[in-house]
Amino acid sequence: MPRLTVGITGATGAIYGVRLLERARALGVETHLVITPAGVLNLHHETGLDRAAVEQLASVAHAPGDVGACIASGSFDTQAMVIAPCSMRTLAAVAHGLSDNLLTRAADVALKERRRLVMLVRETPLNLAHLRNMTAVTEMGAIVYPPLPAFYHHPASIDELVAEGVERVLQLVGIAGAQPKVWAGLRA
Repeated sequence: MPRLTVGITGATGAIYGVRLLERARALGVETHLVITPAGVLNLHHETGLDRAAVEQLASVAHAPGDVGACIASGSFDTQAMVIAPCSMRTLAAVAHGLSDNLLTRAADVALKERRRLVMLVRETPLNLAHLRNMTAVTEMGAIVYPPLPAFYHHPASIDELVAEGVERVLQLVGIAGAQPKVWAGLRA
């Protein structure tokens, strides 16, 4: 069974983390979840869900202060880690190796073990610090994936936009069964 670490931070776009957990479960993926305190606030504000409801979507939920959890070690094998959404604070911590909570430590582990780390960064406009931090994590091997919607498939709802983004992320981390829409070229 594939194993995926999922982080949810306080950036806008909490629905991406929720949908990722739901879809991973449907695909038979074991998920290990860490939600930051700001992530809990934003989840409630944007989705109406509380920590317990979101943690029930994961196979295992870890407290952000539990730096002794299994996902804090490279010996605990995971296929990938996705931070959805990823705040600029978390991006900066990862870019500078500040493993000050379990989420940033798990990201550091993904990088040091050369595992896939996908960061759905959320902020606009971007300042120079944001851009430099994105460059730094990219040079370390992470994938910076702002959840920007594609409109060429003519989505009918926000849910379709989110679902398509999640499918693309699952494909990026190599989860079998991910079904992003495939561009077939312009039609006459």
